[in-house]
Amino acid sequence: MAINPPVPDYDLEDTVELTTAEQVRAISDPLRTTILGLLHERAATVTELAAAVKRPKSTVAHHVNVLADAGLLRVVRTRRVRAIEERYYGRAARMFYIGLGRRRSDGKELPKDFNDFEVAAKESATAYDLGQLRSFIRHARIPEERAAEFWKRVDQVIHEFDKLPRSGDSTYGFTVGLYPMIDYPTLPPRPDEEA
Repeated sequence: MAINPPVPDYDLEDTVELTTAEQVRAISDPLRTTILGLLHERAATVTELAAAVKRPKSTVAHHVNVLADAGLLRVVRTRRVRAIEERYYGRAARMFYIGLGRRRSDGKELPKDFNDFEVAAKESATAYDLGQLRSFIRHARIPEERAAEFWKRVDQVIHEFDKLPRSGDSTYGFTVGLYPMIDYPTLPPRPDEEA
């Protein structure tokens, strides 16, 4: 048996762009994002997912169906247990993203995705209280093209983190962001820069 089996234990796309309001709404629920996170490790049944999130099986089945109907989950294998066929669900992709400023084919805007920073703030509160939170924030006044170049490099690290084998005893959250600061103060030009 491999010490670090591939993550997850089924085939899936690397990335999928969310293009419908149904998909964005499906991924914006905290319980559904937790389910998607658990399925990053391996395929699981509704029963296993319900045990992991400590919620009733019927509740989890509803959320799994919402994700499956939106094309974010799929049955990756089945197993016969007595007279019942047990379904193992997996993600459709490692990462889901919403294109910035995207619109549906009918011209209407897609609903906003959830705010990862808000989620991370809630998740990281205990680690902060225990003195175990590693975080960093800096601001840089740079052209939009440089921000795009920088984000490409960060995206590579995100994908690397996403593919790490699940072998440790602790689960770590990893949140990154790049956002424009509309009203951030700016120093006036130095006297030698004025033309």
